[in-house]
Amino acid sequence: MVFDFLRRGAKAEVPNTKASATGPVVAYHSAGRVAWSPRDTVSLTRTGFSGNPVGFRSVKLIAEAAAALPLVLQDQHQRYDAHPVLSLVAQPNAAQGRAELLEALFGQLLLSGNAYVEAVAGEGALPLELHVLRSDRMKVVPGADGWPVGYEYSVGGRKHRFDASDAVSPICHIKSFHPQDDHYGFSPMQAAAMAVDVHNSASRWSKALLDNAARPSGALVFNSADGHGAMADDQYRRLSEEIEANYQGARNAGRPMVLEGGLDWKPMGFSPSDMEFQKTKEAAAREIALAFGVPPMLIGIQGDATYANYQEANRAFYRLTVLPLATRVASALSDWLSQFTGEVLELKPDMDQVPALAAERDAQWKRVSEAPFLTEAEKRALLGLPALPEGGADG
Repeated sequence: MVFDFLRRGAKAEVPNTKASATGPVVAYHSAGRVAWSPRDTVSLTRTGFSGNPVGFRSVKLIAEAAAALPLVLQDQHQRYDAHPVLSLVAQPNAAQGRAELLEALFGQLLLSGNAYVEAVAGEGALPLELHVLRSDRMKVVPGADGWPVGYEYSVGGRKHRFDASDAVSPICHIKSFHPQDDHYGFSPMQAAAMAVDVHNSASRWSKALLDNAARPSGALVFNSADGHGAMADDQYRRLSEEIEANYQGARNAGRPMVLEGGLDWKPMGFSPSDMEFQKTKEAAAREIALAFGVPPMLIGIQGDATYANYQEANRAFYRLTVLPLATRVASALSDWLSQFTGEVLELKPDMDQVPALAAERDAQWKRVSEAPFLTEAEKRALLGLPALPEGGADG
C-alpha cells in the first residue's frame, strides 16, 4: 500500500548487508590530488629530491638500504627456502629485479606517502608480474560507501581504470599514516617542505654571491663640485647602463672599475645576518634528515653530536627507520599476495642477516639460549622462528 509507512510497528524489509559503520562518512570530497595542501607530489619531488642534495641522499639511503634487506617467507609451521611467492619477488618482471622493484616502491612511498604495485594476471593463481606504478599518476576512485572501488592511472591524456571491487584487487596500495586524509598517505617530504625551501633558498643565495666574485655589493657615492650629491638624469642612466654591461656577473668578476670625477666606490661588508646563512642552511639540512629519520652524521652534516660514533648512528638508522619501513611494506605485500594463493604467508626482513644489527642479534640469541626456564618452542617464538614440526625436539 502507498500509506503503509504510516502504520506503527511496520517492519520494512532491509537487505542483509555487511559494512563498516563508519563507511558512509568516509566520503571522498577533495578536488585535487592532495586536497590538504597546495604542495603537490610533482613539485615536492622536483624541489625536494631532484633539486636538493639532502633530500635526494636521504631518500636514496633509506630506499637502497630497505631494498637490500634479505627477505624470508614463512607460515605458522615452516620457513620456505623455495616458494612461488619468493620466485615472484625475486624476478617481478622482465625489466626489473627484486632490488630495483623494491627500491622504486620505497622511493615512491617516501616521496609521496603512497606506493602502488600492479599485479599482472597469469594462468596460475599468483600474478605473472609485479610493477610499481608512479604515485603522482594514480588516483583513488571511492565508492558510495567511501571505500575505494577502483584506481585510475593517467598517462599522457589517457586513463586506465583498475577495478578493485573484486575479492582480490589488482592494485596493492601501501600508504603512510595521514591524520586528515582517508585515501592518501602523508609523506616525509611534506613535513620537510619548509626546510627544503630554506635550504634551496640558501643555496641560491650562495650561488648569487659566488657570481659576484664572492663579495657583497657596494655603493657608488657621487659628490659634485658644488657639494651636492645629485646626478643629472642622463648621467645616472648612462652610469647604470655602463655598470650593468661591464661590471656585473661572474664574467666581469675582478674587473677594475674606472670612475670619473666625483664618484667614489664604497664596498659593503658582510652583515651578521649574512654570516648566519651557512648556519641556517645546516639547520635546514638537519630538519630534512630528521623528517626522513636519517641521522645527519650518515649524510655528512657536520656538527651533529647526537650519536657517539658512526656505528651507533648506523645501528639507530636501521633499527628506527629502515626496519620498520621494510617490515610494514613486506607485510602489506605478503597479505596481498596471500589473497591470490589462499595461504597465510608472512614475508618479512631477515634481521639475522643485517650486519648493522649483528651485535644486537648476538646478544639476543645468547640471552634466549641461556634461559633454562624456556622451552625450545618458546625460544623459537621469541626469535621469530616458525614452530618445529610435530615430533621435533623440545627442551
